Amino acid sequence: MRLATFNANGIRAAMRRGFGEWLAARDCDVVAIQEMRCGSDDVPEIPGYHITYEPGSLPGRNGVAVLSRMQPLAVRTGIDRRVFHHEGRYLEVELDLDGWRLTIGSLYVPKGGRTGDPDPGPYAHKLRFMNAVRPYLGEARRRAIADGREYLVMGDMNVAHTRLDLRNATANNRQVGFLPSERAWFGSLLGPRTLVDVVRGVLPNEQGPYSWWRWGPGPFESDVGWRIDYQLATPGLAGAALIAGTDKATGYDARMSDHAPVVVEYASRPQLFT
Repeated sequence: MRLATFNANGIRAAMRRGFGEWLAARDCDVVAIQEMRCGSDDVPEIPGYHITYEPGSLPGRNGVAVLSRMQPLAVRTGIDRRVFHHEGRYLEVELDLDGWRLTIGSLYVPKGGRTGDPDPGPYAHKLRFMNAVRPYLGEARRRAIADGREYLVMGDMNVAHTRLDLRNATANNRQVGFLPSERAWFGSLLGPRTLVDVVRGVLPNEQGPYSWWRWGPGPFESDVGWRIDYQLATPGLAGAALIAGTDKATGYDARMSDHAPVVVEYASRPQLFT
């Protein structure tokens, strides 16, 4: 069972840059996508996949989707309908796949402003969103477990959790995406009985693997990147991870986005008990 998450930075642009070919070659069962950046009527056809999409109501911005080989059994959208539902930042589906009963979320956390000291407006918005999404993820996880499902949330969290998750940690101590408050929030999502960072569980001591590099010459070629795209799973599913990492493009001109897909291969559930 192969699951992936990918910030497309515009799905139509990503398709022009080779996302369809990558998807066909990788043969993923499910892909969570962030920053679709299009209306519902403008989603390109992706053969072989059912597309579940939450565009929000901000034209050309945000938008989260789940591509799946089969039609979901259930769909839920939004975090806080009063504040964030219109932003198109969260979608979850229920799927039965390869012996697993799964609830899968696609999540896009606000960036919080540009580099340097945080701009009070965008960063305050990011903090409000993080404070809203944290209890919701707990509710979604408990709801899934009560229904006999494993919970997996995938997406662009816009936070590098530890010093292993970005190339120049010391130089970025005051950068949005690596501030103490953001890292503490991310750590509060994790626990041996709650959610597990799947890639870090498979690669506990590896620098990176990064999933985002700034556009422009230099950072990508020298691998000056950040790991800000994650798969966070309940322990039962996380323990079934076999192979995990980032599909970094072979060269700058081959990039589909400023992000790269994060791909995890999980054992089928029957294999766990043989």
